[in-house]
Order: sequence, then structure tokens, then C-alpha cells
Amino acid sequence: MADPSARLALLDHLRNRFPDRLIDELPGVEGPIESRVPGFRVFRVHPGSTGGWWLYVTSGCWAATQLNGHGLEFLLAAPRDDWQNLESITMNAYYHCGPARQRLDVGHTVPIGRPWLDGSNCDHYLVSLPYLFGPDFEICEWGTGAHLRILWLLPITEAERDFRRTDGLEALESLLEERAIDPVDPGRASVV
Repeated sequence: MADPSARLALLDHLRNRFPDRLIDELPGVEGPIESRVPGFRVFRVHPGSTGGWWLYVTSGCWAATQLNGHGLEFLLAAPRDDWQNLESITMNAYYHCGPARQRLDVGHTVPIGRPWLDGSNCDHYLVSLPYLFGPDFEICEWGTGAHLRILWLLPITEAERDFRRTDGLEALESLLEERAIDPVDPGRASVV
């Protein structure tokens, strides 16, 4: 079962960051996730206003993979509530919580295996710092030094993934920022 202190700390962290937004808790999609992340859940943060972003945050990856009280959870931002978002974040958690060689961190990319949403050109995730959510969002601490980092699953195209491999993470992030992409637009064009 997932560590209840980590789950509660994460929920408090999200409530403090998004005080006026509804946050509910969902199971992951049906499948093998429970074998790697017992008690896996997803916190779904509803938009604060019409047209706002839906946020999906994993709960349970930390407990399944933490080392000395330090581990990760993941965030996916989306333009609407959609089953594919829940599937994607569950799939990412399953991958991350597999063998140690599969652990994800900043700069890694993950194939989605299909378009992100709506026939999107984005078919990979870039594991990134959650820049758009402010500097105090990334780290959630509780108890006696335990903490988790929340990393962002940013949808990117295969060409952007290839660019990251050849030119580096900083070059890709600079290009994404320079082009002022809408990170939740499934129809956005590749910056490469």
C-alpha cells in the first residue's frame, strides 16, 4: 500500500498551491499498475476557471521507488479532462516504478505510443521541472526530512525528442520558451 504520509503530504501540498480548485482522487487505469505501485492513485485538479488546465498528479510512485526518503511523483497538464490523460500518467508511473534502470528524471523522454490527444503531433513526454507552477511547487516535504519532487510530463513531438538528444535539454527548453508554446495545446506545431 502507498505510504499514507506521502499521500497526505502531497494532497496538502496541492491544496495549498491550488486553494480554490476542486481536487479529487482517482485510481489509475485498469491494468498492471497495482503490481508495481500498490495503492496507486491520481490526484485530478480541476481548472480554476473555464478554459483552464486540468492537472493530473501521481500518488504512489514515491513509496514504490523512494530511496532514503527521497523520490518522485509526476504531473501532467491538459486542456480538458480525458481518459487518455489518466491512461498516460498511469502508464508513465508503471514504467518509472519498474526496474531501477527505468527510473525517470529531468531531461528524460518517454514515448506515449500514440498521439497525446486529438491526433496531436506530440507523441512523447519530456520529463521537465514544473517551471510554470512556480519555484515552490516542485518540492513537497513532510516529517523528518522526507520529500518528493513533482516533475512535469510535457508533451513533445518526436522531432523535439530527437533535437533534445542531439542538442541537449537546455537547447530544447530554450527553443520551447522562445517560441512561447502553449504546453496544453494538442494541435501545436513542432518547434523543430
